[in-house]
Amino acid sequence: MKGLFTGVFAIFWKDILSELRTKEIATSVLVFALLVVVIFNFAFESGADTIGLVAPGILWVAFAFAGMLGLNRAFATEKENSSLEGLMLCPVERHVIYLGKLAGSFTFMLIVEAIITPIFLVLFNLPVCMPRLGIIIVLATLGFTSVGTLFSALSANTKARDIMLPILFLPIIVPVMIAAVKATGLVLDGGTWGDISTWLQIIIAFDVIFLVVSLLVFEFVIEE
Repeated sequence: MKGLFTGVFAIFWKDILSELRTKEIATSVLVFALLVVVIFNFAFESGADTIGLVAPGILWVAFAFAGMLGLNRAFATEKENSSLEGLMLCPVERHVIYLGKLAGSFTFMLIVEAIITPIFLVLFNLPVCMPRLGIIIVLATLGFTSVGTLFSALSANTKARDIMLPILFLPIIVPVMIAAVKATGLVLDGGTWGDISTWLQIIIAFDVIFLVVSLLVFEFVIEE
């Protein structure tokens, strides 16, 4: 167990240090998400009755497309630098590589979401302190990145990886995105834990199923 955590942390820390040097992923993802939120803020009047209907979709569209920019680079850097083979030669199980990459992508997305969400809430005149929204974001992001990391590894071995990732990835994450939008809408409308419990259960089930499936099939994906 100690070796598992050591390997996962080593890969995670490598990605963190690499990003701190280049700031390539964080900058592009953050700017894109911020632009989406600001543009939609001007498209809809903040006091309009439709804000409660469109705000959850706007937030998750920003997260989803910004997240894909980051996931597209999860394995592309190793592929471009011809270091993917070196990563596979590390004396660790393949699922350790997956978990390390997942931890990095999950952390990057959470940082971006932690910056974008308060800005979004202020722009749309919504309460800033929403613990239930934070839980929804964390759980949905885990499902998003667990699937995205797997498909990022798969698309990295193709020539058209920038196109292949959205094509393969988006249909799979539809259930968790719908559940996240619905739960977010209920929270923004002042819903209770009981109101969002069904959607939270769907998100958690999605997280567990696809995390287990990704761990099982990652070895075959990365070796293709």
